Amino acid sequence: MTYFFKDAYFYQHGQFVRGDYFLSDGILFSSFEGAVSITFENVYIFPGFADVHVHLREPGFSYKETIASGSAAGARGGYVHLCAMPNLDPVPDCLSHLKEQQILIGRDALVQVHPYGALTVGEKGEKIAALEELAKDVIAFSDDGKGVQNPALMKEAMQRIAALDKVLCAHCEDESLIQGGYIHDGEYADCHGHIGIPSASEWRPIERDLALARETGCAYHVCHVSAKESVQLIREAKKQGVNVTCETAPHYLTLCDADLKEEGRFKMNPPLRSAADKQALIDGINDGTIDMIATDHAPHAAEEKAKGLKGSLMGITGLETAFAVCYTELVKTGIITLEKLIELLYENPKKRFGIGKEPVIGEKATLTVFDLSKNYTIDPTLFLSKGKATPFSGKEVFGECLLTVMEGKAVYEKYSL
Repeated sequence: MTYFFKDAYFYQHGQFVRGDYFLSDGILFSSFEGAVSITFENVYIFPGFADVHVHLREPGFSYKETIASGSAAGARGGYVHLCAMPNLDPVPDCLSHLKEQQILIGRDALVQVHPYGALTVGEKGEKIAALEELAKDVIAFSDDGKGVQNPALMKEAMQRIAALDKVLCAHCEDESLIQGGYIHDGEYADCHGHIGIPSASEWRPIERDLALARETGCAYHVCHVSAKESVQLIREAKKQGVNVTCETAPHYLTLCDADLKEEGRFKMNPPLRSAADKQALIDGINDGTIDMIATDHAPHAAEEKAKGLKGSLMGITGLETAFAVCYTELVKTGIITLEKLIELLYENPKKRFGIGKEPVIGEKATLTVFDLSKNYTIDPTLFLSKGKATPFSGKEVFGECLLTVMEGKAVYEKYSL
């Protein structure tokens, strides 16, 4: 198969270079004399994206998602690197548990799947996991899904992870402040009789952890930032030289609690917060406080998301909608540039986690190709992911993935499916 990208925009070293490009036998060329199978015009050739925060649910919860279905969804979204969180069964808190996940990855993954190691045994927050044993085989360490409540335990984890030269990725949530809450503690909760989750449940653990990161020198990464106070704390810590990065998700940048409906597809953790919080996140993207966009792709079975805001499990799917939503809502509206979006989806994950590589002329390619002029309506029934719950169902977006290639092999082709 030979693809001809006519008048394409090829991302190279932070900018787009327009020209003709060919992909033949997985190798990228700037000229080609053989037969062409498919011609695409005016498309954009990006490095394959990296998502540093996904839940692939396997082993343990394959009815929600599998390595195969989740990596297929990632490829369709333009992702070639997926960092898989450890809330699994068994939890990868030691090498023998991790090996069960590694076997599935080796057998079924269409793209590069990088497992996280757990911070604590069983993610119970009581005893530090076998960090030294796991270090060479995991992308980083996290207890995502649960916040580490004990500051002494977190300090010990940071000290040991710093010694291993790894990154600690924190789900920041003070459980003592939740008190049964399940959406943001704001106007919508007040008006509709729901129990709210205060923003302090997020920013207070961040405040604690930033002090510990400063003390220990640990490379600290904050997961799914949603609150304006969190953004400000991280901004100040960066100015003070703390080794901290952070992520937010497409839904926090484009939705707020005013957009809520009484449906489980609007329920996630942390919750959609206020319009002021959303604006603070956008400001944090623009001034470099927020380093990357991650999906927090968290699929559930249909019945688990069919119980409204109160009864549904927390989590939504995101891999197949992330680029289009961000391009439509952030780039086309002039909030950020396309180059900035690629920085958030590729450049900064590569810098922090060491994953990703720009495609090079004459070499086996890892890339994704999008038609940015294509508009369509998001239809979750067409998702490759097992999870269909998305707050973006029915939304009209621009930016369709045509092709994703991993190390010379096409892992998603729109016109071959």
